[in-house]
Order: sequence, then structure tokens, then C-alpha cells
Amino acid sequence: MQKIKYPPTRTDDHVDDYHGVKVPDPYRWLEDDDSPETLEWVERQNQLTFAFLETIPERERIRKRLTELWDYEKVSAPLKRGDWYFQLRNTGLQNQDVLYVLETLEDEGRVLLDPNRFSEDGTVALTGWEVSKDGKFVAYATSSSGSDWMTWRIRHVDSGEDLTDEIEWSKFSGVAWHPGGSAFYYAAYEPPQEGQAHLGVNYYQKLFLHRLGSPQSEDDLIYQRTDQKEWGFDGQISEDGRYLLIHVWQGTDRRNRFFYQDLEGDRGVVELISDLEAGYHFVGNDGKRFYFRTDLDAARGRLIAIEIDKPERDYWETIIAESSDILESVKLAGGQFVALYLVNAYHQIRRFDKDGNFLGEIGLPGIGSILSLNGILNLFGSPDEDELFFTYHSFVHPPTAYRYLFSQECVDQISTPEIKFDFSEYKTQQVFCTSKDGTKVPLFLVHRDDLKLDGNNPTLLYGYGGFNISLSPMFAISRLVWLEMGGVLAVACLRGGGEYGEEWHQAGMVHHKQNVFDDFISCAEYLIAESFTSPLRLAIHGASNGGLLVGACMTQRPELFGAVVPAVGVMDMLRFHKFTIGWAWVSDYGSSDDFEQFKTVYAYSPYHNLKPGIRYPATLIITADHDDRVVPGHSFKFAAKLQACQESEAPVLIRIQTKAGHGYGKPTSILIDEQTDIWSFIVKELEGTVFN
Repeated sequence: MQKIKYPPTRTDDHVDDYHGVKVPDPYRWLEDDDSPETLEWVERQNQLTFAFLETIPERERIRKRLTELWDYEKVSAPLKRGDWYFQLRNTGLQNQDVLYVLETLEDEGRVLLDPNRFSEDGTVALTGWEVSKDGKFVAYATSSSGSDWMTWRIRHVDSGEDLTDEIEWSKFSGVAWHPGGSAFYYAAYEPPQEGQAHLGVNYYQKLFLHRLGSPQSEDDLIYQRTDQKEWGFDGQISEDGRYLLIHVWQGTDRRNRFFYQDLEGDRGVVELISDLEAGYHFVGNDGKRFYFRTDLDAARGRLIAIEIDKPERDYWETIIAESSDILESVKLAGGQFVALYLVNAYHQIRRFDKDGNFLGEIGLPGIGSILSLNGILNLFGSPDEDELFFTYHSFVHPPTAYRYLFSQECVDQISTPEIKFDFSEYKTQQVFCTSKDGTKVPLFLVHRDDLKLDGNNPTLLYGYGGFNISLSPMFAISRLVWLEMGGVLAVACLRGGGEYGEEWHQAGMVHHKQNVFDDFISCAEYLIAESFTSPLRLAIHGASNGGLLVGACMTQRPELFGAVVPAVGVMDMLRFHKFTIGWAWVSDYGSSDDFEQFKTVYAYSPYHNLKPGIRYPATLIITADHDDRVVPGHSFKFAAKLQACQESEAPVLIRIQTKAGHGYGKPTSILIDEQTDIWSFIVKELEGTVFN
């Protein structure tokens, strides 16, 4: 194989001084992703990448099969508001899911919101929606080209027509309808400076009340903290309509503060929990008795009650005590508590009465997960309704909607996905690998029943390992092609995630971040030692924080992998906090502004630990030009330096998607194109996957 001739990339003599340490940054100019020089660089890199991908014989076959598999009807669990049910559906290959409204579950329903009509290419997505309690209005948010910036509008459910209202510059916010149904709460930032919408740092979020029919300029400012630039506010209304509940977040820290306002008493905002000491997630209330899921003095979670007239901690009451399993979340529904537990990284649903007495489980089909939507638990039910809706899925069980009836204690399946794939030929197993320090790390393995352990199986190892996020068994239609080609899928549950509670999370934070990389490397070594695969047949993949993961592991152990696919990764650990919402990740990573933390992040920063003369594995870097969460400069700089350092003939390519962002809201067409190229690249570099 001949070494690729890469497009020339200019280098500068730029050097930063970090606490007396001189750190070169020769590709700093690539951070300006809108400059003519950067745009030309992007175009030339894409030309190289797509020319390479077009030569792969299996590419069109993979695209065709992905398209066939993707083309199945998708139906979410319904949400009931007033006299209506609301449900997301997709006929198969629609770029965006469509919101339907139904009178009954048996009703065919009518289209209420079709995001596919927002733009011709599907790059304007429905990124949030909330129905008023009476079911008369739906507030919905759209985002363009994958940006985190959202614009909120209001649609009348009966007429299907939009009101004139429009809310701009909202980000990291839902809406909460005022009990009267004619106003809602939302959070927003000041409009960014010209040219800084996708790069500027986001500080000083504010909570507003918007009245229907009025311009945004007349919205009431409900709460702000000019003394706390990092504080953000998530508004919620209690089911009884009496309280505005304010979840006060600070970056991605799992801890939060909690304030409220009594809407009937017309009082100011009360700081019920003002210390940033633990996580407090509001579950519901009985009058002035507030219920919270918390990890205060319970790393694996417990349910507590606080009487707001007696808020002192001496009066707090434990309703559901901490157990050996992770209490991930709790829903007040059907007059009882529905608790979602994580047991060795897969879900169980357990029921408790108001006193915390165990009532039983809601049976699930197997080792799988309750589907979350954009980080929000998808358990739909209310305290006074007999129905609870949820969507279950696993590696080999597509998302399926179910209804639980409390009165009958039974589960009914209300959707049946029909996919052209024989799931009976594949199995899922969970094993435990031993990390460098002796920690047992869960690893899910999915493969054909008749797999031969001969060390020759093409294997994809996937991981994340950060921000208290758990990798439970989840369905991805794109992975079926890999399994069908004879590939092994391995999903690692690394420290830094939430699989075993806050202690597991903290074991992969800041100065302990190397544990995450050690865990992942140990999983790779396990797959090789147990003859699932070999280094030349092992690919690793991760996105966002997972892109950092695979970037760090390939710089530390380049000989261990045959192919690497870092997507929208955090690659420059010295400057990540200087863009958009990057400052919020300091709680997990640390910051180069602190000398001790600088030494830690500098030691593993993927961009800074690339060295010339090293034989790095084949690498396909994935990013997007409108990613305003992990700005594309991370991937641009990493790609440029890796191309310059690469000693072997293995390709180093970067695929830069235009009119796309960090990932959420990507249209189906772009998802299929991107996944086609990822699988094609891995198939070529591992030289072993075939259609059976």
C-alpha cells in the first residue's frame, strides 16, 4: 500500500504558556471554521476523503442494505394531555419524525407537526416539544443544521395552525406551561455577537415567562443571577399547578440546586436547596410535600420527601432507601412511585407505594433499556391516570412501545416494529473485564450464535465513559449491517459513566480520567485474549466524549487497533472550555487554567500527544461544520497533526458533514450516508467483513 499524499496544511509558530510550560499549537488557525483558508482546507480534505471512500467496492452494497433496514415504521410511546394522545411516528425513511395527535390509541391520528416540511433537505429538525396540560397548544422548537440554538413556536392542536409567537436564542432549555395554559416558561441567552453564534461562550442563562400573543421583547424575566455566569435554569410546573420548580444546573455537574415559586401565593423565588452538594431531581408533590430522587448520602440513589414548610434537613424523610442497584429515576404515576433501576447496566422497573413499600416489578422482555429521548426519560404517565407508557429496546430488540395498566397490573405491547432482519440468529452476552487496577468492567457482546473464537472476527468496540452517562443495551438499526456482515459488536461500560452510580462516575473524572482509557484498553485486550479478534481486526469508535476516548487510546496504544473512528471528539483538552458550552465540562475534565489539572489533561490530550514517526492505525475522523457543542476545530486540528505525524501507510482521513451539528436532529438521509462511510472504511481497513 502506498502512503497517501495529504493536502498541505499550513503550520504557525504559535506557542502558549501554561503555567511556565511552553505548548506549541501550530494549527490554531483551523479553529476559525468560517475563514476562507479553513473553508478551502475543509473542501480539499473532503475531496480526498470521498475519493478514497468511493473506491471501496462494498460501499454501495452497504448503503443499499442500510437503506432497506432503515425503512421500517417507527412509533414512540404516546403522551396523554387533556383529551388527546400525542405520538412521534416515522414511516421509515422520513428525514425527521412526525408528531401525530390521536383521540384514542386505536385512532390512525392526524399529523400535527411534520418537520420534513420545514426544509427541503431535512436539516431543520424538531428538537423539542411540550403540550399544555389541557392539550390545547403545543410549544415546539426547531434547530437548523444541527445547532443547539432553538427557536420556539406555538401550534394550536385543534386547528393545526401556528400562532404568531416566536422565541429565539433559547438553548439547553425546554418549556413549562403556566397552569392557565396561556403562557409558558423558557430559558434563553443574550443574542450572540455577530459571527459568534457557533463559537461564542454561553454564559448567564435567564428564565422567562412568555404570554401567548405577545412579542418576546415583552416577556417577563422570572429569574437570573448576574453574579453567577455559569448557572442555568430549567423550569417545570408541578402537576397540581401550584408551583414553578426551578432546577438550577451548573455545567454538566451531576449536582444541582433547587428553587421554587408558589404561584398561588405570588411570592418570590425560594431557595429550597441552595448548596451544590448533590443531585436533586424533582419527582412530584402532594401539596407541600416534595419528592426528590437524590444521591445525597446515597451514591446509588434514594427517594426522599421534603416538607417545604419545614425545609431543614432534620425533617427530610427517606421514602425509598438506597440499594445495591442504581436508582436512575422515579416517576409519580398511577398513585404510586414507578422507579427505574439500573442493574449491571440494564434496566428494571419497580413499583412502590407512597410510603416506599415495594409493590412489584413491571416485567420487561429481556436485558434491555427504557428508551430515553435527548436525555429525558421516556416514561409517560401522570399521578391520577391508570396508564403508564414506555418504550423498551435492546441490542437485538427494536424500540417497541408498551402500556402498563395499574388497575390490572398488566403490560400490553402497542407497537410491533417490522424489520427485514432475523434477530433469532444473534445473541447478547455480558462479560466482565479486569482493568489495569483490578476493577471489573462490564462489556456487552453481540454476535451470531455460531461465532467461532478463532481470533479472526472483525470487531467493533464502542465506548463513552463520562458525564455520568450509562451505556445500557440500546438498539441502533445501523449496527445490524455490521452484525449481518459477521462482525462482533462490543459495548464497554467504563468508569466515568453512571452504570454503578456516582462513585463509578467520579472514578473517571478529572485526575482519575486515565481510568477510563485503561478500562477501554483492557476491554480491547480481553477481546484479543479470548480469541474474539486480533489487533488488525479490531476497530474502536466513540462520539463526543467518546471521540476523546478513542483519540486518547489510539495515541497511548496505537499498535492495539486496526481502525479508529473518533466522531465529534473533544481533542484539544487545553482549550475546550473556551468555546460555546465547553466551560461546562470542566467538572468532568478539569481545566488547563489550574496547574495541577493542566498536568493531568495535557498528559492525555489527543491532539497534544500525537508524535511524529509513529505508526498510527487507520483513522476516519467525523465532524460537522455547524457543531456548536464540540466545535469542529477540535477535529480539524487533530486531523492535520495526525496526517503530519503518520508514519505508516494507513490512511488518516476526515469526513466533514456540511449543514449538520453535534448529532441530534440529523436527517435520516445524512445518517445513512455517514454510517455507510463509517462501515465502508472499517470493512476496508479490517479486511474481513463479508455479507453472508
